[in-house]
Formats: sequence, structure tokens, C-alpha cells
Amino acid sequence: MFLKNAWYVACTPDEIAEGPLGRQICGEKIVFYRGEGGRVAAVEDFCPHRGAPLSLGTVREGKLVCGYHGLTMGCDGATLAMPGQRVDSFPRIKSFAVEERYGFIWVWPGHRELADPGLIHHLEWAEDPAWAYGGGRFHIQCDYRLMIDNLMDLTHETYVHANSIGQKEIDEAAPTTTIEGEQVVTSRHMENVMPPPFWQMALRANGLADDKPVDRWQICRFSPPSHVMIEVGVAHAGYGGYDAPDDVKASSIVVDFITPETGTSHWYFWGMARRFKPDDQAITDSIREGQGKIFSEDLEMLERQQANLLAYPDRRLLGLNIDAGGVRARGILSRLLKAEQAAAESGRAAIGA
Repeated sequence: MFLKNAWYVACTPDEIAEGPLGRQICGEKIVFYRGEGGRVAAVEDFCPHRGAPLSLGTVREGKLVCGYHGLTMGCDGATLAMPGQRVDSFPRIKSFAVEERYGFIWVWPGHRELADPGLIHHLEWAEDPAWAYGGGRFHIQCDYRLMIDNLMDLTHETYVHANSIGQKEIDEAAPTTTIEGEQVVTSRHMENVMPPPFWQMALRANGLADDKPVDRWQICRFSPPSHVMIEVGVAHAGYGGYDAPDDVKASSIVVDFITPETGTSHWYFWGMARRFKPDDQAITDSIREGQGKIFSEDLEMLERQQANLLAYPDRRLLGLNIDAGGVRARGILSRLLKAEQAAAESGRAAIGA
């Protein structure tokens, strides 16, 4: 269902500022907290004493203390102490590779020894002061692959987001889909169209006229296990569209980190990185508010889609050319998942031999 030997966004630093956080990721119940020296730690959300969730406990001097009977845990999953008891013989619970980078906390829910921090998705905008970022988080009751489908086919904007980023010209501009290694890229370009409300706001924020025709682009990039980065923008018509100079356009990267929870639920970390007026917090707040409303519209549609699919599991769905991005993304995920499962079976066979 989902890759485990991969890096996922688990949470943001503010979520563990006051204490431990319990979160289920790829079927694994994990507790995140700041251990010794302030370094992020992640262990199984299960106290080996009576099975209580460790996320209901506290952190004392960098150690996780169970909120039920006071069992103290180490960052490596070892039991360290408990008032009036000997616990050194308790078996270790599972610990997870975890990294704090780019303003997010990442977890590798699979085999810890395979976790290479160098494989974390590079975010150039997170390290460059010429960019600004604002975002949020949703908990959505649907298969994470439905969200990937949604983001790799933006035709739905005309209908789901009719009052913000949708316009009829999206339907009229055929997308193209290509595969670059393990990345799927779906692109759509519109020329000489009027900007919809959200992009009118972005043009004004960048000091540009919002009542002139524009060239608009959407370039969706899927990378496994479940990240989608979308280059979006508008430029005054006739200046080259995507390649237009910065002084006639407003462009951004829509950031989408999709973290599976169960087979029918996921955590969705969304945001927008922009490269104009990065120091203007009012613009950041305005874009975050607008984007939050847009994604709320997706949330209802996706959750009700999931309910329909569960109610009618044998219904065959139609496949259209606009679905190519999601279909190819699922194909890459399927291939990688089969390889991961084959490696696991090979390892079990070797141990059995």
C-alpha cells in the first residue's frame, strides 16, 4: 500500500514544542519528541510495561516518561528506569530514523539501517532568503494516492475551485505528461487568458496590473514516495510566459507533502513558496489564507470520493488522458513497492536458510 523505506514529513517543529506528539505514519504508531540536546527522536508509541501510548507522557531532561506509571525511555527504545522497579531486562521498543530539515521533521518508517538523510527531498526555496514560505496541515480521510491523483491533474480546478483559481481555459489547454527517472511531470500552459481571483491578488501583491491578459502555467512534479511540487504562475501576456522576466510575473511553488496514515487516511502538509517580496509577512499571510480555503474545497471532495469507492469497491472507473500524471505516479509507486517487498522476502529467506 505504501513504501516504508522512504522519507516522509512527520510533523512540524511547533507540534513538539510543548511535549511529545503521537502520529500514525504508514501504519506505524510513532511518538515524536525532543531528546537530549534538543535533537528530535522517534520511537514506537507503545510503553513496554502496559502498552500505554507514550505520547500521553512527558519529556524530562531529554528522556520520554510514560504518563501511566512513569517508565522512562531512551531515544533508542531502551527502558532506562521506573520508580521502585527494575526494568533493565525489558526488551527495546522500535526506534525510527528521524531528521529535522527545511522546517519539517522527517521520518523513515522502514528499516532504520537503510535510512540515508541524503535521500531527503531537496527544497532549494527553504534555504534561500530570496524565497518566502507559508503553509499548513490537514488530516484527510482518504487514500493518499487519491491526493496524488488530485494534484497531478489540475483539470478539477475549473469546477472545485471555480471562485479562486479555476477558469474554463484550463479545460481547453491539453496537459502533457513525461517521466524523468522516478519523477512524473505533468505540464499545462495557457496563453492570453484573464487571471482568476487568486492570481489577481498575487499580481497586485507583486505590484503588477491585475486586469490584463496573462500567460499561465502549471507544472506538476511527483517524486516518490508521495511528494508533489507544482510550479504555478502568471505573467503579463506576450513576455514569454514561464520564461518571462520577474518584473512582469507572479510565480510560486505549491508544496505538497502527502504522508500516509492508514489505507484510507493521510496527513497533508501544504504550502506555497514564492520568490517575490519575501519579507512581506502580510502577503505570506494572505496567500496562506487563500490557499487554505482552496485546499479545504479539495478535502471535502476527496473524502466523499473515498466514501464512494469504499461503498462500491467493484465499480470500474474510467481512464482519460487527463489522468496520465496520476496513473504514471501510481505505476512508479507500484514498481518501487514490489521491489521493497521482494527485498524483504529475500532477507527473510536468507535468515531462514
